[in-house]
This record gives sequence, structure tokens and C-alpha cells, in this order.
Amino acid sequence: MRTLFALAFVLGTLVPASAQTLRCRFGPGATPAVTAPRKPHGAQIPIDTIVVLMQENRSFDHYFGQLRFQGQPHVRRVPRNASNPDPTNPSGPPISRFHQTRYCEVADLDHSWNGTHNEWDNGAMDGFTTANQNANDLNGSRTMGYYDSSDLPFYYSLYSQFAMGDRYFCSLLSQTFPNRFYLLAGTSFGHIRNDIPTDPSQFAPPGGTIFEKLDNAGVSWNVYFEEEPFGLLFAYFRNHPGHGFPIQQFYNDAAAGTLPHVVFVDPIFNLSGQVSRNTEDDEHPPANVQVGEAFVANVANALMASPQWPHLAMIHNYDEHGGFWDHLPPPAACLPDNIPPMLQGGDVPGMFDRYGIRVPVVVISPYSRKHYVSHRIYDHTSVLRFIETRFDLGALTRRDANADPMLRFFNFRRAAFATPPTLPTAPVDPAHRMQCSPSGAFIDPVVF
Repeated sequence: MRTLFALAFVLGTLVPASAQTLRCRFGPGATPAVTAPRKPHGAQIPIDTIVVLMQENRSFDHYFGQLRFQGQPHVRRVPRNASNPDPTNPSGPPISRFHQTRYCEVADLDHSWNGTHNEWDNGAMDGFTTANQNANDLNGSRTMGYYDSSDLPFYYSLYSQFAMGDRYFCSLLSQTFPNRFYLLAGTSFGHIRNDIPTDPSQFAPPGGTIFEKLDNAGVSWNVYFEEEPFGLLFAYFRNHPGHGFPIQQFYNDAAAGTLPHVVFVDPIFNLSGQVSRNTEDDEHPPANVQVGEAFVANVANALMASPQWPHLAMIHNYDEHGGFWDHLPPPAACLPDNIPPMLQGGDVPGMFDRYGIRVPVVVISPYSRKHYVSHRIYDHTSVLRFIETRFDLGALTRRDANADPMLRFFNFRRAAFATPPTLPTAPVDPAHRMQCSPSGAFIDPVVF
């Protein structure tokens, strides 16, 4: 998002779909009653308010590779010999996973289209260190660092107690904007970079966005934000003001029990690049991870204390991996539409027929399955499909039409968390806070 005022929109051309091995049977407009006739949908689902809080740039193994040993034994195991080659000594010992003691990275990591494809390396998952060599990290080892419950106690408890998934992937092998486009539109409509519209009519996906779908169905929605709403990139959001509110209004509405049916919460993205690492709370490197955890804890605690809690679900996830290593190769995915990637000279060839790197996800709700791990494949369009399933909306694209709607995260017959659990606080350690801000504000050449 640091490039918010720098990039332009380029039109794509039509190409045939290529994910023949997948069961991509359904297309735009397909309703939940058609795609999953035996599953609950609409008013059969006792959830009236859905809250989506998508944070930034952390892979599953980077944050939760230790969860198997610290609260959730059913999580997929990280390979014992997990490592990546040392690009400064290719014939020497590889770089193994290690417990990262810094809460702020020395530099951002590569999560561009090209960088992520090189990290993925056709499924070998061995290009992370090479892609992340930096003057402050000559062998790119920071990509192999991980955190655990001593660093992120709130997250480890949250992901242990509520239902989570260990095969949830971002939507494409690239960075923030295109992945967030999938969350809101079921496609990046050709975009592989952090492109922005250059005139008011641009960024109107052919199939529309979830915002249009909700309005057309009479379903209330808002975006609450700390800095700027991400939805502003879309023409429909810009042309229909009145749905964006500062974050304090979220806390007011949660306390009053007046949140709309669908809520998106956006953190401080640090658009200017001038925000303190101890203020930016989206978890984008090099920001302090505990500050982001504390923000998510504030949002979750507000919802658990809200009068709307009995019929509410919050989905917490991450837009993409941010350049951090993960061991699980992303599988093939349904092409969302016939719009090809907007490749430029020197770009790695590719299509939108594969998911991106695996990221964390948890569902916080009275109806969340207790201490549960789903091993099914999900991506950001699964969140979209859950919203469509609850409110009986047709799919926006081929991707969300065929996405798993995340119903396995719930037991709608019994509210296991009718009384919210007691979770640990989300601390911001003073010593690490000082380590993260030796000179106050920072200017860092990071790219969302």
C-alpha cells in the first residue's frame, strides 16, 4: 500500500480457463442452495452479524508452526528438517527454522508476484531465503523465523480455543491489493500488483463486489477503519458514501448492539510510511507484531462483550504471507474468470489457477466448534462464500462459487461459547517496544 499513488490500471484480454483437474462446476450467480443444497443457508444459519478482520503479511508456519505443541495438537506438523538453502553458501548447511526474538524485522520481505513465485518455486518451497536477501540480512534468514505462545499469547489461546483452519491459503501468489480484491470481489480482475484507479470509473470488477450484492439484497454493511478503508479502491464504494466509519464508531456500535449485518474492520496500514513501528497495527513487517495482536484483541473483546455476541461470527485472517516461509505448497485453484494476469516485461509467467501461500484463519463465534481444526482447503473467497451463504447471495465469480463456505468451523446446533471464554491479555512488551523504536518514526521501503 506504500505504492498507493504510483500504479495504474491495465486492461487484460480473454484467455481460456486452465484448472481442468478441479471441480469448478459452478459459475457467477450460483446460489448456495444450488452449490450446496444439503447445507444450511440463509436464515437456517443463526448468525446475524459477520465481522471480517484481515491483517497483513504473515504466513501460517511463521505464526502458528508451534501451535501443535502449544495448545492445538491437531494442527499439521512442520517438517522436522524444515529449512531453506543458504544463498551465501549454497553447498553449505541450510538455514533452519528458528525462534525469532525480534518483534520488528530489520527489513520488509518480498511478497510481490515475482518474489512469491520464486519463493514457491513450483512447490519446492525453497526460494524464500534467496528472495529475501537484504543488506541487513545477507542470507535472508529472517524468513525462517517463527513466533510462539510466549510472544503471541492472545493469538495462541484464541486459535486453540476456537475453530481454526490449517489449510487456508491466500488467493494468489502475490501481494496485498490483489489478495484483498479476492476477499471483496472474488477476483483481482487481472491485477497482480498494488495497482490503484487513476479515474473515478476504474476498479469496477465485471462481476461487481460484495458491496453491491449486499445493497441489492437489502443487507446492511459497514467498513470501520483506523486510517483509510481499503474499499475506497473500488468505484462502487467511492460512489456510495455512507458505509465507512472511523474505528471508534465500531466500538460504539459493538457496545450498543447496532453493528450492521456485515462488517469489515481495517487497521492502520501506514500509507505514508511514516508511522511508528509501535503504532502501525496491521502486523505488516517491520511493525511490532504485539501491537497488531493487541488491536485484534481489542476488536475481538469488543465483540464478545457486545449484545450481538449470541448471533455473531468474527473471521480473523491475513491477506498474504508477507515473504515468510511456509512448508505447505499451495494447491491448484479455480480460475475466477477469463481475465489473465496483467504481466509486464520480466514478470514470472503464471495464471490465477493456484492459491497463494498458506496464512492463518480463525472463526470466533458462540457457534464456533470448540478446540477444532479444519483441514479442508480454503482461501479468501471462502469468507466471501460464507457471507453469500448466510444471506443467500449469488456468487460473484467462478472462484467464490466453488469455494468452501467454511461451515465446518461451526456447530449451529449448540453454542459452545454462549459465554465467551477468558483469554489472556495481548501484551506489548516494554523491552521489545523500545527495540522496535530506537529512533521513533521510520521510513522503510516496504511494499504491501
